[in-house]
Amino acid sequence: MKKQFILLLGVVMASTSMFAQPLGKRAITLDEAITLARVQSVDAAVALNELKRAYWEFRTYKADLLPEMNLNATLPNYKNRYSLYPQDDGSYLFNKENNLQIDGELSIDQNIWLTGGSLSLNTSLEYLKQLDGNKRSNYMSIPVALTLNQPIFGVNKIKWNRRIEPVRYKEAKAAFLSATENVTINTINIFFDLLLAKANVNISEQNLANANKLYEVAKAKRKMGQISENDLLQLKLNVLNAKSSLTDNQSNYKSVMFKLRTFLSLDDNQELEPVLPDTIPAMKLSYNDVLDKAISNNSFALNIQRRQLEADYEVAKAKGDLRQITMYAQVGLTGKGSVINESYRGLKDNSVIEVGVKLPILDWGKRRGKVKVAQSNREVTQSKLKKESMEFNQNLFILVEQFNNQRDQLDIAQESDTIAIKRYNTNVETFLIGKISTLDLNDSQIKKDEARQKHINELFYYWYYYYRLRSLTLWDFAHNTNIDADFEKIVK
Repeated sequence: MKKQFILLLGVVMASTSMFAQPLGKRAITLDEAITLARVQSVDAAVALNELKRAYWEFRTYKADLLPEMNLNATLPNYKNRYSLYPQDDGSYLFNKENNLQIDGELSIDQNIWLTGGSLSLNTSLEYLKQLDGNKRSNYMSIPVALTLNQPIFGVNKIKWNRRIEPVRYKEAKAAFLSATENVTINTINIFFDLLLAKANVNISEQNLANANKLYEVAKAKRKMGQISENDLLQLKLNVLNAKSSLTDNQSNYKSVMFKLRTFLSLDDNQELEPVLPDTIPAMKLSYNDVLDKAISNNSFALNIQRRQLEADYEVAKAKGDLRQITMYAQVGLTGKGSVINESYRGLKDNSVIEVGVKLPILDWGKRRGKVKVAQSNREVTQSKLKKESMEFNQNLFILVEQFNNQRDQLDIAQESDTIAIKRYNTNVETFLIGKISTLDLNDSQIKKDEARQKHINELFYYWYYYYRLRSLTLWDFAHNTNIDADFEKIVK
């Protein structure tokens, strides 16, 4: 089964033919808007850049675990100066230096994650040319040397990074998928705003046409004395209100359309006609099942794990700083001569062992205090994580209940919309034969408009709750599969 994000590019390429038509009116469905937003919107670009940053941070961490080759060289070091040198009797004299020095070292360095130290394999060559006096040349070589630099009691940062960084990258990948779903949620918000604005324009146009029709009939009835002057004036007022409402709704429709075009990075001259979604997936969700998927997939669970590890690391770091002991050891061979070949003959031992110690004698409890602070911070973090977990579970439970209830609310709103339209049409006919007053007619019109708006709002909440659950669980409930991506292809 191919992952959704791999298929996303194919969907967009398939949909480009729809955008190749001449500018003007064009219908746009919710699925098309979501597809475009996931690829073209600024929000999607931000999510992708955050993923790329996390990817390269993770690559940098992995590179720290691999051997590294380095070249250190001085090319050249020329001196022509007087320097102060001590004499055998303890006095100092200024002696002239006039020499040329060139040196280079090639090393292969490897961090040791198990101990936190570093191991290096080195080879070096140094050249010194006297430019005064006998003008001799000297070479000193270290063909091979093995160097160990090892802290004894300090915190092993590399070992901690091996625990923290993979969790951090998993969190970033899950956060990217959730951010992509959040792009969908933002798209739904704007799309249904446009859908509602378009519905309001249609309602206003219909209401204006009906108001004009009723007003013309009422003028004829007034001449025949069948209605009062007050009813006639009320119908004229209805015409004026319908015109005002149409103007406002048309302006709002254009504003929301501009917002959606900008969000989807579409041409400003293209007029969008939102299409009301005609099908929705019918399903009932179990809270326990949704919670299991959220804990397994959501970045929140990984965020809690990472923050707990970071708090533990700070405590370990503070304890490691109580005392510092570092061992430096180097074993190898060295040689010297007036030519390069001689410096690699008759090699002699070249070994160094050094142990550095830094122990606090009197620090007035500063280091112990830092340990206590780190431990207190860890306790605070644990309390926060516990509270956030409870709130997360609670919000997820509420969201599942809202989603399961929303299908019933949508069915009720859809039926109410149909009934309200029929009732209004019936009242128009009844009014024309003088059986009801203008107040009853106006009331049925208001109820019709409200029912239509409520139907669209309930449809919006259904999709909003659905994609909120997708973003929290990273699970496609309609196809019963997880939401994943080929991250290696995405970041490159």
